[in-house]
Amino acid sequence: MKSARNKAWFALFTTPLYFVFITVVIVPFFMGIYYSFFTWDGMPLNPKTFVGIDNFIRLLGDARFGSSILLTVKYTVIAVLSINLLGLFFALVVTSSLKTRNLARTIFFMPNLIGGLILGYVWKFIFTDGFKTVGEVTGLHGLFFNWLLNGDTALIAIVIVSTWQMAGYVMIVYVAGLQAISTEVVEAAEIDGAGYFRRLKDIIFPLLAPSFTICLFLSLSNSFKIFDVNLSLTKGGPANLTEMFAMNVYNEIFSYKNYGYGQAKAIVFFVVVAVISLTQVYLSKRREVEM
Repeated sequence: MKSARNKAWFALFTTPLYFVFITVVIVPFFMGIYYSFFTWDGMPLNPKTFVGIDNFIRLLGDARFGSSILLTVKYTVIAVLSINLLGLFFALVVTSSLKTRNLARTIFFMPNLIGGLILGYVWKFIFTDGFKTVGEVTGLHGLFFNWLLNGDTALIAIVIVSTWQMAGYVMIVYVAGLQAISTEVVEAAEIDGAGYFRRLKDIIFPLLAPSFTICLFLSLSNSFKIFDVNLSLTKGGPANLTEMFAMNVYNEIFSYKNYGYGQAKAIVFFVVVAVISLTQVYLSKRREVEM
């Protein structure tokens, strides 16, 4: 009787969640697969023309789409490294004997509470008007100029903003991993004469392997899916030089009104992100076992 009652309560609370998940995620996903086999402008009253896999074949010759993929890979490599290195550094700082570590933890995590669009618009002002003013005052025009007018510096600007936003989030994961490490093991190594960096390399980092797996997955998948910062900071400019994977799909559907072709890009986007993320998790999990 108690078991049936527990199942009833479980169903009562989970059914709305399943309904929302199916309605918002599963149904649109399969609808997107269906529309990817058509040529359509997205308007409900306009006709759809079945083209089979022509939309996917067309992707092979789409230079703009290929450029967005390469740019996203380049951005992801830099962003994953910067996010995790900075997040790990923050975690080591706030778990040390620093007297203001609680205040530092709040300050480091706070940017994650701000939406990507708002962050992008705030930093857009800094990289344009702010840097321009500093360059005029200091005379360092080679460093302080409008970074968003150059493709290379605009990409660096996106990396800076996304790192500033997400480093505090992965810091929390690393903090949890550090606090789970037995202090007795670390103290024993310290008594045996192991220095701080030796303890990091041989004890702390290997025991942080599960945290590395989680943080790499989060930063990798989020970097591939970056859209809000890209939209608010550069909108893919200048001249589409900072148009990321997700931005390319968005522009294809909503700017160029190629709904079917854009959905084909979205399906490829999903497959690429899923394969890379699952591969990373598999390799990281296997490394955990080896450690």
